[in-house]
Amino acid sequence: MPPNSTELWQEGAAIESEKVVSNGIFNEDRMRELFLDTPSKYEGCSGSRNLSDNISDLKAQIAANARGITLIQNLIEEYGLETVQMYMYEIQRTAELAVRNLLKDMYHRYGGRPLEALDFMDDGTPIKLTITIDKEGAAVFDFDGTGPEVRGNINAPEAITHSAIIYALRCMIKSDIPLNQGCLSPIDIRIPKPSILSPTGDSAVVGGNVTTSQRVTDVVLKALHACAASQGCLNNLTFGVDAKVDETGKVTPGFGYYETIAGGAGAGDGWVGESGVHVHMTNTRITDPEILEKRYPCVLRRFELRDDTGGAGRNRGGDGVTREIEFLAPVQCSILSERRVHQPYGMEGGGPGSTGLNLWLTADRHTGQERRVNMGGKGSVPMKVGDRVVIMTPGGGGYGSKETAQNGIHCT
Repeated sequence: MPPNSTELWQEGAAIESEKVVSNGIFNEDRMRELFLDTPSKYEGCSGSRNLSDNISDLKAQIAANARGITLIQNLIEEYGLETVQMYMYEIQRTAELAVRNLLKDMYHRYGGRPLEALDFMDDGTPIKLTITIDKEGAAVFDFDGTGPEVRGNINAPEAITHSAIIYALRCMIKSDIPLNQGCLSPIDIRIPKPSILSPTGDSAVVGGNVTTSQRVTDVVLKALHACAASQGCLNNLTFGVDAKVDETGKVTPGFGYYETIAGGAGAGDGWVGESGVHVHMTNTRITDPEILEKRYPCVLRRFELRDDTGGAGRNRGGDGVTREIEFLAPVQCSILSERRVHQPYGMEGGGPGSTGLNLWLTADRHTGQERRVNMGGKGSVPMKVGDRVVIMTPGGGGYGSKETAQNGIHCT
């Protein structure tokens, strides 16, 4: 997760397609070549920091797939292939119908007018969306006007936009349906090529999955008038030490730690924004302090809510958090984040949430006094013993003006 990558090769192993198991045998030699040897041929790249973890992850995924195959085979043996396939198709048709009904409601609510939204990445790149819905519940999601691919890593492959759209639509459907491809059957997604949402093959993309995805989600929900912006970021913090290979080829494993950090959720017409939560596609839990401090050379100094960072309004946005970590050994520490420039917007008169801030606290080598250095939204610092990183995450936007709350008026 390098914060400043500009080419795909800088982001580690890039594996388009590879056979992992042949005749029941796991090809560990080839995996070592792909994860460790090939990436390390590039200047400044060391390959995998801990190959054994990569191998264990792959074997666990293979085992999960094998278990899934067995369960589906059991279903077919019990009910027959025709019945199982019929239910699979019906699940998709149910999802399609739910989305069509949602879009029909939006069509009538807004008189068939196009729904538009525009927001910006912190570097100024626009994400623009126009949604055109017909009376049958079909819709075109057109991202014309979105900015070009960037010389950075916030480019997002097209699958990211598809995922954000299906997620946003599923959030707005009140019926209990499983998430599946049927949700996108009524949707025609149009993305300009090349662009930040459809980059060329060599572009860096590691930030697209964890930052641009959040912005696309905010833009879709904004166009649908669903809720104010959430923190719009995963606050991707990484630290670790590279593996080392001596002249004999012996590998001394390094380590890498990665976490995403909570922030404020956006408020809506019927709810206040939650504080200190992962929003939208983050879906991870923070590591327990005891585990973090036991397994890694660090001390968790603070992990608390940032009061009054949520946007004001009839329904307030959620507050962000402050997370401070002190290092007990030299490590390379990196942050990949957004919403450090543009505030998460409010909706229907609600105020914006506060932006985030990333600080490096270190001793001045001349005076010994503490320096507080802004790492920027995307930065990497070689931390010394005793240095600290402080991540202050954004709040969520508020919904509705205070005046409407005082007068008892509800926005719709």
